Amino acid sequence: MTKEVDTIKIIADRALLVRANSQNDAWPVPSPCVAVCKMDEAREFCLGCFRTIDELRQWGHADAAFKRMVWARIEARMAAAQA
Repeated sequence: MTKEVDTIKIIADRALLVRANSQNDAWPVPSPCVAVCKMDEAREFCLGCFRTIDELRQWGHADAAFKRMVWARIEARMAAAQA
């Protein structure tokens, strides 16, 4: 398996956990960071975690609802990148 495939699998597995725990407010929403900090060619999102620059900036002080919304966007970006 290549590093890119490993990264996508890690993110996909975490996304499933976030969805499974979406109604559990006591559950801390995990960071999508996988320590592969490289923007795509269009500089729209990180190729490691699929977050935008604005989402990266806001993550540290964001509430759980925002983080879950970002995870939903990440899943959509991953699907588009794999298409």
